[in-house]
Amino acid sequence: MTASLSQPGVDLTDPAELLTGFLDAYRDALLRKLDGVPEEELRRSRLPSGWTPLELLKHLTFVERRWLCWGFLAEQVDDPWGDSGGDPDGRWQVRGDEPLELLASQFRDQCRRSREVTSSAALTDRARVGGRFRTPDEAPTLGWILVHLLQEHARHLGHLDVVRELTDGAVGE
Repeated sequence: MTASLSQPGVDLTDPAELLTGFLDAYRDALLRKLDGVPEEELRRSRLPSGWTPLELLKHLTFVERRWLCWGFLAEQVDDPWGDSGGDPDGRWQVRGDEPLELLASQFRDQCRRSREVTSSAALTDRARVGGRFRTPDEAPTLGWILVHLLQEHARHLGHLDVVRELTDGAVGE
């Protein structure tokens, strides 16, 4: 198992530190939940929707990239929908030559980049126009984006809890 990051302390009151602290805890939990699962199980779907744990990991890597790099910073990124074959509504995809080690490394790298982005801005700062967002009216604040990322990670971690229990009976963190 990978080392566990704990949730932010109960005395913490700074909203930015709370949001980024919980987001880091969710990021860490994702990798912990995948740790120790055989590669063949990581590529197997146990749910009617058909996604696999590796597809979920890749999806969350791209979610961070879409919202913080392409979205908030308006960076021009190659294939922002690469987790779904270029289709925003497409099914998540992982190639056969993308093992857990590679996808986990890409996730960690993206999380480092995401931390750089969030540490250099205020929660009230609006996303730049020109990347994901085309007009100032549709550009959310960094605070809104972080709450969205928190709910995205939390929702998918709940899905992964079910998949892990179905796979090997593991429950909990």
